[in-house]
Amino acid sequence: MQRWRGLADIPQDWGRSVVTIGSYDGVHRGHQLIIGRAVEKARELGVPSVVVTFDPHPSEVVRPGSHPPLLAPHHRRAELMAGLGVDALLILPFTLEFSKLSPADFIVKVLVDKLHARAVIEGPNFRFGHKAAGNVAVLADLGATYDYEVEVVDLYVSGSAGGGEPFSSTLTRRLVAEGDVEGAAEILGRPHRVEGVVVRGAQRGRELGFPTANVETLPHTAVPADGVYAGWLTADGERMPAAISVGTNPQFEGVDRTVEAYAIDRVGLDLYGLHVTVDFLSYVRGMRKFESIDALLEAMADDVKRARALTESYDAS
Repeated sequence: MQRWRGLADIPQDWGRSVVTIGSYDGVHRGHQLIIGRAVEKARELGVPSVVVTFDPHPSEVVRPGSHPPLLAPHHRRAELMAGLGVDALLILPFTLEFSKLSPADFIVKVLVDKLHARAVIEGPNFRFGHKAAGNVAVLADLGATYDYEVEVVDLYVSGSAGGGEPFSSTLTRRLVAEGDVEGAAEILGRPHRVEGVVVRGAQRGRELGFPTANVETLPHTAVPADGVYAGWLTADGERMPAAISVGTNPQFEGVDRTVEAYAIDRVGLDLYGLHVTVDFLSYVRGMRKFESIDALLEAMADDVKRARALTESYDAS
């Protein structure tokens, strides 16, 4: 999959293409329907498929300080889109100047002059242009002028997550924030992931016999609610069952909120400085302060036992 950072990166000889535009944070199952249809349409027409997205998130530019927690960084979204068969990903730097483009100017500047859109595939709630004045009806009207067709795909699938609410990035963020990583996984089609570099912490886990990887998460990451989870820690391409702790470590009067993963049954791991990923499978228990260190150790041993069983059961299914 080709990856372009800005309009200038698009090859000069780029021909017609099928395009879909959106933030696509998380590339959840609803997003997959739209992107999958764009890929399918492109193959029907014999042209490449292109996903257009933005960085930073448009809300941060229009309303500074409103950046939503991210379900996936751009490189992770690119991996997921490549897996869906997308031919090219265009990440547009979103600036205040760019935000002031009218819907028509946006269409001409991006879809017509650069991507030579043959078809545009979007969800029903797609908005674009200055003050989000453009919608799918405007997109279709402009398509008649600039020779591209528009297809609207209903992305609102639903399941048990969120009590049956339609799947969305907003719902997924809420479930992650509540610690409902199982519900988030239903929407995403995979466990929710955070990632970052392993840094040195207080090393209390090592002193207690449960050495953890203290993961310095990427900016704006959607981190699950405080608590203990079962999941996996992946480093250097190796995925290891893990018991994961999220919180401020109330047992030791901690202040900073951290994500720490204990690789179950692994001894002597040196992960400092490595970029790792942590996938959240299931909520185990809430974060609390115990009456004694012995009580904490007993709880940690039980956490590991439950995390081991949960990951084994998932891998066996």
